[in-house]
Amino acid sequence: MNRTTRQGPTVASIRRAIQQGLDRPESPAPTATLNSRAAPAVPDLFEQANVNFTDKKWVWVPHEKEGYIAGYVVKDDGADNVVVHLMTGRDVNVNINETEKVNPPKFERVEDMADLGYLNEASVVHNLKQRYASNMIYTYSGLFLVAVNPYYNLQIYGQDYVAGYRNKKRNEVSPHIFAIADAAFHDMLHSKENQSILITGESGAGKTENTKKVIQYLTAIAGDHKPASGVAVSGNSLEQQVLSANPILES
Repeated sequence: MNRTTRQGPTVASIRRAIQQGLDRPESPAPTATLNSRAAPAVPDLFEQANVNFTDKKWVWVPHEKEGYIAGYVVKDDGADNVVVHLMTGRDVNVNINETEKVNPPKFERVEDMADLGYLNEASVVHNLKQRYASNMIYTYSGLFLVAVNPYYNLQIYGQDYVAGYRNKKRNEVSPHIFAIADAAFHDMLHSKENQSILITGESGAGKTENTKKVIQYLTAIAGDHKPASGVAVSGNSLEQQVLSANPILES
């Protein structure tokens, strides 16, 4: 009787799976939704490769131009040097201490990078890149919201989104600047104390635009908020909304 044991994918099978993945069409943009978890799932390259992640041999290898390239350890001499078959088709000799672990496919496009099994620079960059390719420009990282500038207009700031993020808990909707603004607004009402939203980043990162979106959200919800006098603010003009939101902005 012949016995066979699955030791993991062969170099040939990895190369075929990689080529199939590289030849796949561009991922379609998700349908407009307030919750990215409801968007159609796009097969990822790792899923198409159909390789075993339980042996934990997938690693990120530093690259001068790409930053990091994923690969599979095909040879380990028992020391620190290993041979890695990269997703580009090359085999490279690297020091295992210079690589980082790759997260299994279930962590692809995760909404909060604090949930990553392997939290390293390569995995963070990959997750942001994958979400960006799917027009998901906002991603949580623990208490922080990471925004990647798409450099074109996305239809994710309309009144339907304002209504969709109002009075919603963080885990009920996908990451968004409106979620941060709504949390600050309700923290102010609950604690009766001033709140701060810190928006920082490099030049061109989108600080000004995100600041505008915070003000847009606050002016939109302020029109329905009753002041201390108990008299509701009437009118829907932008001027009236900004005036009614002024105490909020001052706080």
